Amino acid sequence: MKLAKPGLFCLLALSWLSGAVRAQELHPKVKLFIPFQEYSQEDNQRVLKLFDGLRVADVSDGLDVAGLADVGIVDPEIRPLWRDTEQFTHRIIGIAVTARYVPTNKREPKMDPRSIGRWYKELTSEAFQDVLFPGSILVLDGGEDNDTRTIGSSNILGWKKRGALGVITTGGVGDTDEIIHQKVPLYYRRLGRGLRPGRNELESVNRPVTCGGVLVRPGDVVVADGDGVVVVPRERAAEVAEASRQFLDNIGLKRHQEARQK
Repeated sequence: MKLAKPGLFCLLALSWLSGAVRAQELHPKVKLFIPFQEYSQEDNQRVLKLFDGLRVADVSDGLDVAGLADVGIVDPEIRPLWRDTEQFTHRIIGIAVTARYVPTNKREPKMDPRSIGRWYKELTSEAFQDVLFPGSILVLDGGEDNDTRTIGSSNILGWKKRGALGVITTGGVGDTDEIIHQKVPLYYRRLGRGLRPGRNELESVNRPVTCGGVLVRPGDVVVADGDGVVVVPRERAAEVAEASRQFLDNIGLKRHQEARQK
C-alpha cells in the first residue's frame, strides 16, 4: 500500500506544534480538587510488569474482586480501530497521559495557512506530546468537539515515536486507512473529517478527563484489547493486578506467550 504524501495543512500542523504556547499559571480564584501525582519511570515499569499478559476480561474481573465493580469499565462504544488476531499487537497495557480538547467559540473569516498555523500554535496544539514516555498511553477527551479530525496518521505516528503505546479517544479520528496500515493501536468512538483549527481548543494536559463514562487520571493503568478498555486507579493497581491473575486462563496465557515469541 502506497501512502499519500502529507498535504499542506498536515505539514503546517507539524511545523507549528513544537512552538505551542506555554500553559497559563493557575489563577488564585481557580480551585483544583483532584491532585496531580507524578510517578517515576521505575515505578511505572514496576506496575506494568504486574499487568503483563492480562486481558480486559481478566482485569474487569479483578476490579470486581477488589470491590471496584464497574469503576473502570469504559463504554464499549470506545472500540479498537483494528485487530490483530495472530500476534495481538492491538492489545496495549500502559500508563495514562491525559489531555482534553473542547469545542471552540471562536471563528475565522478565512482559514488560510497563516490562520491555521496560529491555531495550531496558540489554541489547538499538541502540548501533551512533550510529556509522553515509553509505556504511556495517550487518553484524549474530545467527545464534544463534533466532526473534528483530532487524530490523523501523521500525528499518531509521531506520538508513537515519543513512546506512546497507543491512543484512547472519545474525539474524532481521520486517516483511518493509513493508521490501520501503520498498525498503531487506536481505540476510538467516531470518525472526524474537519481540521482542528476553527473547531476545537486544547483545554488541559495531564488533568483528570472522562473517557466512556470513566474517570482517567494521569498515572492510572489502562488496558485495552478486542473487548474494549478498562482503567485501573493507580493506588489500587497492585491489588487489582494480583486479583486479576487468577482469571487468565491457560489459553489466554499461551496466546500471550506465543505472541511475544514471534
